[in-house]
Amino acid sequence: MRIAFANNYYYLRGGSERVFFDEISVLEGVGHQVAVFSREHASNVPTPYSRYFPSDLHYEGVPVTRKFAAAASLVYSSRCGRKFGELLEDFRPDLVHGHNIYGRLTTAVLDAARKRDVPAVMTLHDHKLICPSYLMLSRGAVCERCEGRKFYHCLLERCHKGGVVPSLVNTIEATCNRFLDKYRDVRYFLCPSAFLKEKHARYGIPEERLETVPNFLRIEGYSPGEEGGEYVLYAGRLSSEKGLSTLLRAVDGLDVPLRIVGDGPMRERLESRAREKGRKNVVFEGYRTGKELADIFRRSLFVVFPSECYENAPMSILEAFAYGKPVLGADIGGVPEMITDGETGFLFPPGDAAALRERVRYLAERPSLIAAMGRKARRRVEERHTPGVHLKRLTDVYAKALS
Repeated sequence: MRIAFANNYYYLRGGSERVFFDEISVLEGVGHQVAVFSREHASNVPTPYSRYFPSDLHYEGVPVTRKFAAAASLVYSSRCGRKFGELLEDFRPDLVHGHNIYGRLTTAVLDAARKRDVPAVMTLHDHKLICPSYLMLSRGAVCERCEGRKFYHCLLERCHKGGVVPSLVNTIEATCNRFLDKYRDVRYFLCPSAFLKEKHARYGIPEERLETVPNFLRIEGYSPGEEGGEYVLYAGRLSSEKGLSTLLRAVDGLDVPLRIVGDGPMRERLESRAREKGRKNVVFEGYRTGKELADIFRRSLFVVFPSECYENAPMSILEAFAYGKPVLGADIGGVPEMITDGETGFLFPPGDAAALRERVRYLAERPSLIAAMGRKARRRVEERHTPGVHLKRLTDVYAKALS
């Protein structure tokens, strides 16, 4: 089979790109041919298909007129449509598989596929189809005001980045795509969690076009850590929706070290708050990758995932399991599908620092329970989240789309 993959970025930017690259690797590993399409970016991985990539978008340090042009291309990019059309005509794929295309490639790539009668499927990594600002959050709280496609609430509440202009651009994008029915020819939307599938069905996407396809890991790249550990670990983006303020309150005064790995807009504020409160048990590691990150996981007691937004299917939870570490996770979004409460970790109410504190204390005092939960967590990944399981599910959906 010949498949054209499309994604806004062609470098390992986050969890969705991890899925994108790993999926391509698995497909090529069994003989499928894959072409890729993205925008130019300084961090892109080299590929012979880069000659088709349209130029990157730039907002900073450019005249106002160019800012307006860039904003317009976030809503719909005719240039992306033309360049993707060239790739389709040269590569002649059987199928197009879109990942994150909003705001950079835009639905112009779907129009290009439609014009050439190439069927398309699309992986949903977030809630963008039903929430212009992706996260279903407003002023730090879960928000569902846009149900019924009332996307104007994004502008009224300044949901995207807290600003009028970015919220206006995202509102226009979502409204135009809805009014023009730009996703009408996507045959199947692939949902990594049942929660995401159910939420999109409730918001009006026909359930028969939604397919659950869980994420996966190449388990051979993760060797479990030794039993025991030195600290509790958070690894991820440092932003307000991730529940880090709740986590810091939960460990305040506990005789349990906490390491926070990652970067993001809240890093400076969180570090400052920790210094002011004299939290000597909290260490900020900054951004880590590769062997450094693997060693940090292996030396941990367990991992905490305190998110306060509708998470989809966090790759960081699968990674913790692969290292043989249980996870304390907030009972929100797709998280409770991944953590079996009392077996591979514990759930707690999102935003409840007292409940999280009790679970941290309880688990930290029981090394034998940590080890038993870690073994079960590792088994879960080995049984349910392997490349083979994912490939079977993915190609079944492809076959349905082609038929």
